[in-house]
This record gives sequence, C-alpha cells and structure tokens, in this order.
Amino acid sequence: MSTLQQIRNGMSQAWDSLVDGWQHLYRRAGNAITHFSRGKEDSEEARELAARSTGWGVLASEVYDDHDKVVVRLEAPGMEGADFNIEVVENYLVIRGQKNIEQEHTDGRYHILECAYGSFERALPLPDDVIADEARASYKRGVLRIELPKSSAARRHRIDVKVQ
Repeated sequence: MSTLQQIRNGMSQAWDSLVDGWQHLYRRAGNAITHFSRGKEDSEEARELAARSTGWGVLASEVYDDHDKVVVRLEAPGMEGADFNIEVVENYLVIRGQKNIEQEHTDGRYHILECAYGSFERALPLPDDVIADEARASYKRGVLRIELPKSSAARRHRIDVKVQ
C-alpha cells in the first residue's frame, strides 16, 4: 500500500470517528442546546461582550414521571429565581429567562468565553397532562426544579393481580 493510500485511509478513519463523536453528542445534548439572544446592555464593553456570548449554549434538563407528578430539573447557573418566566402551553413546559452578564473584572479582556448570556426559551415536552395552576418551582444552587401535579385522568393506577 502506498504512503498516499495510507494517509487517505487514516484520514477516512479520523473523519468517521469525528462524525460518530458529533452524532453521539447530538443525541445526548441536542435538545439541551438553547439559543441565547442579546439583551439590553448599558456600556460599550457590555455590548461587545454580549455580542460574543450570545448564540447557542447548553441548558441541560431532566423530565421525570413520578407517580402523581411530573418533575422537571433545568441546569441554569448564574441566575436568580426571579429571572425565570415559566408556563404550561398545551403539552409543553415553556421556560423563558434572561441570563445577565456579570463581569468580575475592571481591567483586561476575555480570551475564552464559553458561557452564554442573554434571553432564552426552552420548551420541554411533558409526558402527561398536568394541573398547571398547582405547579411549584424552586431554584437552588443553579438548578431550577419544577413540580407539576398530574391531572387525575393522567395518574397511573396500579392494579394488583391475585394468583389463585
């Protein structure tokens, strides 16, 4: 096999590995990728930072079905509870928010900026019908937790079968 053919084979294997990695990442985090749009910044430096930090970011979530409620957890570090607007629309939990830029320095420039800032919206599908008026939300240590009681029609009922 020629050297050129070996290089082609090596490049083909590397490309296949890269494609597999991206497909795996997309399957695991595709729904968590959220678009952040620009907010209203006061200073020129804040506007420049916002322009570089808006776009796509990750807000990972979990939705799980407890016996009598649906529980949603959304990782959203660096925010306050008042920064969220939460509502149920049809069979979706819609979470909107504003992640504000908090600069921790007075001099210098950012060289790496991987955090996303700005306005965002996530729509998470709910597995069952819920009673939106009875939902409760809390925010602690960067995690928004929402408990949505299921409607009585959506609650699971266990039926025991007696063996004779």
